Amino acid sequence: MNIHIITVGKLKEKYLKQGIAEFEKRLQSYCKLKMDEVADEQAPEQLSDKELAQVKQKEGERILQKIKPIEYVIALDIQGASWSSEQLAKEMDKLAISGKSSIAFVIGGSNGLSDEVLKRANQKLSFSKMTFPHQLMKLILLEQVYRAFRIQRGEPYHK
Repeated sequence: MNIHIITVGKLKEKYLKQGIAEFEKRLQSYCKLKMDEVADEQAPEQLSDKELAQVKQKEGERILQKIKPIEYVIALDIQGASWSSEQLAKEMDKLAISGKSSIAFVIGGSNGLSDEVLKRANQKLSFSKMTFPHQLMKLILLEQVYRAFRIQRGEPYHK
């Protein structure tokens, strides 16, 4: 299976880089992993609705350039479906069986995802009603993808 993680913004925190590197290493025996970071749009703290839409649109254009036409896109969105780890494993397994072996997970920036990216998504997934920093979300997502592969293969994992 091919897993493609697309995120907005450069990862700077050393502890997050170390955690991500660990899961990249662990995932090598389960999938072909590709990660793309697109630049976040510089914007002031306080944005008008119009400015917010422009920021999301520019970031969205960068994201869409990274998505391949064959990829099944799962956008991380607070309004998305809420799955358990077992459900994620089941959904990934179903996709693979149905010939959709390339999955792109998309994590937006601090302002969220553009409407265009959400329209391109085949599925919207929410990890929580809480808001997480998008850099931390990358680590959480990788851990859950790793856990999903372990579940699929009946290998032990922490509950």
